[in-house]
Amino acid sequence: MQRVLIIATDGFEQSELTEPKRLLEEAGAQVTVASLKSGEIRGWDQKDWGTSVAVDCTIGDVSADDYDALLLPGGQMNPDILRTERSVIGAVLAFDAAEKPIAAICHAPWLLAEADLIDGRTVTGWPSIRTDLANAGADVVDEEVVVDGNLITSRKPGDIPAFTEALMAALDMPEG
Repeated sequence: MQRVLIIATDGFEQSELTEPKRLLEEAGAQVTVASLKSGEIRGWDQKDWGTSVAVDCTIGDVSADDYDALLLPGGQMNPDILRTERSVIGAVLAFDAAEKPIAAICHAPWLLAEADLIDGRTVTGWPSIRTDLANAGADVVDEEVVVDGNLITSRKPGDIPAFTEALMAALDMPEG
């Protein structure tokens, strides 16, 4: 069974956490949600607060050794908060050092830039962060999903099926 860690906090884009989580679980993966705090985190659903998602553990309790991949949902607030947290950047770096897949969608590639992982790499992301990604040294393209080594990036909620399929392929999981 493949084990996928999702790191998120309040303000995650609702569909970018719940839909990949559902698809991964349907395909047989064990998915764990980690956050800065225990309890629940609340999503952002298009123009207003969405529903809450249970947090399985806090960032301080996770080790990249315990998981096969990392999934980073977007939304504007979520990755902007997370990229200022050393523990989160440390986790991203640990997954990268272990050469495990890191899947980031929408604004979440900000975390890859903060971790200094995209210099010389090809990535995509939400249009408003593409200049930030390019300034961090990335070759930024406008594609549904981009796989460059262990990094998997996508632009928006409409890319979720391709995004999740690319992560499943990286984990050698059968597609749902």
